[in-house]
Amino acid sequence: MDNYLFFLAPAAAVIALAFAYFFYRQVIRLEEGTPKMVEIAQAVRRGAKAYIKQQYKIVIIFFIVACIFLMFLAFVLKVQSGWTPFAFLTGGFFSALAGFIGMITATLASARTTHQARTSLDQALRVAFRSGAIMGLVVVGLALLDIAIWFLVLQRFVLTPAGGPDYAKITVTMLSFGMGASLQALFARVGGGIYTKAADVGADLVGKVEAGIPEDDPRNPATIADNVGDNVGDVAGMGADLYESYAGSILSTAALGASAFAMVAGEMAFNAVILPMVIAGIGVLASIIGVFTVRTKEGATQKELLKSLGFGINVSSVIIILGSLGAVYLLLPGHMGVFGSIVVGLMVGIVVGKSVEYFTSESYRPTRGIAAKAETGEATVIIDGLSTGMISTAIPVLSIVAGIIGAFALAGGFNNAIMGLYGIGIAAVGMLSTLGMTLATDAYGPIADNAGGNAEMAGLEKKVRERTDALDSLGNTTAATGKGFAIGSAALTALALLAAYIEEVKAGIGHILQKAGEFTLGNLTITDAASLKEITIEKFMDVLNISLMNPKVIAGIFLGSMMAFLFSGLTMKAVGRAASDMVNEVRRQFREKPGIMDGSEQPDYQQCVLISTKGAQREMMLPSIMAVVVPIAVGLVFGIPGVMGLLAGALGSGFILAIFMANAGGAWDNAKKYIEQGNFGGKGSRAHKASVVGDTVGDPLKDTSGPSLNILIKLMSMVSIVVAGLSAGYSLL
Repeated sequence: MDNYLFFLAPAAAVIALAFAYFFYRQVIRLEEGTPKMVEIAQAVRRGAKAYIKQQYKIVIIFFIVACIFLMFLAFVLKVQSGWTPFAFLTGGFFSALAGFIGMITATLASARTTHQARTSLDQALRVAFRSGAIMGLVVVGLALLDIAIWFLVLQRFVLTPAGGPDYAKITVTMLSFGMGASLQALFARVGGGIYTKAADVGADLVGKVEAGIPEDDPRNPATIADNVGDNVGDVAGMGADLYESYAGSILSTAALGASAFAMVAGEMAFNAVILPMVIAGIGVLASIIGVFTVRTKEGATQKELLKSLGFGINVSSVIIILGSLGAVYLLLPGHMGVFGSIVVGLMVGIVVGKSVEYFTSESYRPTRGIAAKAETGEATVIIDGLSTGMISTAIPVLSIVAGIIGAFALAGGFNNAIMGLYGIGIAAVGMLSTLGMTLATDAYGPIADNAGGNAEMAGLEKKVRERTDALDSLGNTTAATGKGFAIGSAALTALALLAAYIEEVKAGIGHILQKAGEFTLGNLTITDAASLKEITIEKFMDVLNISLMNPKVIAGIFLGSMMAFLFSGLTMKAVGRAASDMVNEVRRQFREKPGIMDGSEQPDYQQCVLISTKGAQREMMLPSIMAVVVPIAVGLVFGIPGVMGLLAGALGSGFILAIFMANAGGAWDNAKKYIEQGNFGGKGSRAHKASVVGDTVGDPLKDTSGPSLNILIKLMSMVSIVVAGLSAGYSLL
């Protein structure tokens, strides 16, 4: 390995973790405020830790079972690399660790943000944002460090017959790291999403609508559970989610790079493999610089606050463009079109983000239109929110389509398909290269939300709540933007994973060759690894009959499309059941403890925390298991063509459905916030009650089902890739 530019990746990862620790020390040195503020923050912290501990107990059992299955495939059936089970475990471990660190930081930061809001809006924004940046930097730092270490280790042990590193085998083995991250992310997103929305819906419907008390009022028994949910769902779940998106984009692109340059002499294959890692390293450094540029002034409007965060993202993007230009020039001379693909990915990310901002921010017409409809009742609020969500899918879909064609063409895909697919993968890396910065803007939202809750429960002066509400409303928009960004990157990454799946099938055939010595595929007879490498992806697809004329492909497309809706329905039902339990518990406490309303009796917060915890643990199992079992079953029943159809169907329907859900939910939420600022009658008005109903309908869409869909898309791809050897051996022999 002569190109030392690779070491930019692990070095940047270490720098990211160092700055995360630096920001953490800055945050915890600040005061938490009054004794009451400290007490509330500690209650939320205890609830979050208790939930995450219980979740990880269940996840560990699931991972042990999955690891035993992967060991069976590797060491008994010998259809995949023996390194796979161990890479799978590290992916899950670091994904869980990233989410846990982000969650603990968020619970430590909320009261400190509230305390700073007593002084100025700028100070509160800075604390909340720097705390979010800890999550962003930990995610990119741990992911990039783990990928770099695995790459260095496998280079020494996975070798070609000639004795050099076998980059094709190395990269497809590393993809199992992505499966571990995706599986953990799904548990975190689904479980955390069910927890937070059960508490949120229960608190809103009984507290705001029935009892007529403000949001986060300490008299509401579900208010602590609601604040705990912000941390376990919107921080820990989101961190694990974007961790696997980030890792998946780098790993799939590296695998495609190894394939694209497999027959090229010299270091070009190595350079193509490390390029996504190097770009990610540049992105880490750019994100750190971007974090330091975020600041605002007292009394800033929503547009000014958004502009402040946007400025940081733009600074990071410019640095990425310049750094990527140098990286491509040095690593892939003669292939500067790949740099164009990176720029395309960045541009698509910006367009998707701006589109989501327009459709979900209270500063623009769509959300204000929903608020206006609230004066005529709940039905019109729901109708307008649904239609807004549907319309909002157009720009992201058009952007992704343009991005796919642009990245494919610029990388030379119309002359060499595998190069075009490499370009699409590198576009996904470009889109996610500023994740340290964009995730900071996303994670900041739940911290601001908790800060508002702390201000309300601690009975602080009105101006504090006004400042935290401004930050919270901004957080709703940045969270929606972050979800759109994650879903958009999932579309590009999943497309790259489709191509990586074919490469993994070829690797599975390679394992069969080692045992059988010869393999017949259609009219092709493969006798050694060299002849297998020479088969282009187009020829491979043709031999396997992966076309729309194959009924197995059509069957897979229908099954994949169904999976997106079935998965969403199961997770929404889960929220509904857990929320019903919460509503009944809050009503019981108000009925049996009438002194809660006048302050003579204390609500039982712990019982509500327990209901959300049990509901989340119980309900997250079926959707998560289904996401793992279905790709394996389709591979065994319909073979490789069926799996390709399954992944394509899930990608197409899941991407659009996820955008619709995230944007509709975000618009409903901010319409409610807009009314609470005094518009259309303000808090307690008919319009406000109608908007609360719309918000509760949107809660499971935007915070449970919608964001979980992009994980589902990639997890099914990752599972298919990891068990490709089994599918190939079973269906092709």
